[in-house]
Amino acid sequence: MAGLLQQPLKLALIQIAAGPDKALNLSRTRLRVLEASAAGASLIVLPECFNSPYGCAHFPTYAETLLPSPPTAAQSPTFHALAALAAEARAYLLGGSIPEYAPATQRYHNTALLFSPHGALLATHRKLHLFDIDLPGRITFRESDVLSPGNKVSLVDIPPYGRVALAICYDIRFPELAAIAARKGAFLLLYPGAFNLTTGPLHWALQARARAMDNQVYVALCSPARDARADYQAWGHSMVVDPDAAVMVEAGEGEEIVYAELEPGKIEETRRGIPLYEQRRFDVYPDVSEGKVRYEE
Repeated sequence: MAGLLQQPLKLALIQIAAGPDKALNLSRTRLRVLEASAAGASLIVLPECFNSPYGCAHFPTYAETLLPSPPTAAQSPTFHALAALAAEARAYLLGGSIPEYAPATQRYHNTALLFSPHGALLATHRKLHLFDIDLPGRITFRESDVLSPGNKVSLVDIPPYGRVALAICYDIRFPELAAIAARKGAFLLLYPGAFNLTTGPLHWALQARARAMDNQVYVALCSPARDARADYQAWGHSMVVDPDAAVMVEAGEGEEIVYAELEPGKIEETRRGIPLYEQRRFDVYPDVSEGKVRYEE
């Protein structure tokens, strides 16, 4: 079996809080990305809604237009800031997500953008599964009151390392998405996400480890830092989990950068020891990755 991760990769997750000033958010983000780059990170991940407060009341106010691509600086200052920053850092940079407005459909989306070390846009991912929950007495939230979902699985090759999968927050609760990505050759599942103080302690680490265990790949979750002044309290605890479902590194609640060294051969070693990929019974049940899967919007 050819190695899915072809070279050692230092991954950085930047856990940072976003306030109401977008320009300040981008300025603060730049400093932390350059810090991660100076520490040797080749892939740097930002949280969900890193350039704005998270919440249905905020999405339209902070939304930027990304299409047609590339947008102008006036249409999307965040796009241009990320492109320049990726080139300055000489690293792959995942802008965890930003609110997007699509003029063609007049809809809003929650969208991640991945840039190359040369500052070129490699991929976007619109959040597929919207965060609509109702836990009486604890939390009610409906992203679908404002946002529309994306319509594709997002797999991206990042030479010379291999293939990664992009998803956002609530997407992690749907194991089919992770299974497709892993069976199509992803070595790493990336989930920028803003779990809250109810769902965070219940399911954040559990979901990360479950997706790693099911698929025997690396999994990374990047959260905003907790901000007591914000309307929505993020859980924090950004983490990286290895193919054995062991937590490699975990942040606390505040602002910090956590790093993990991803090693070639670890996925294959895990799969040799517990050979799920040879033991699945696709004569009994279907292989979800071979069904009708959309890779384009």
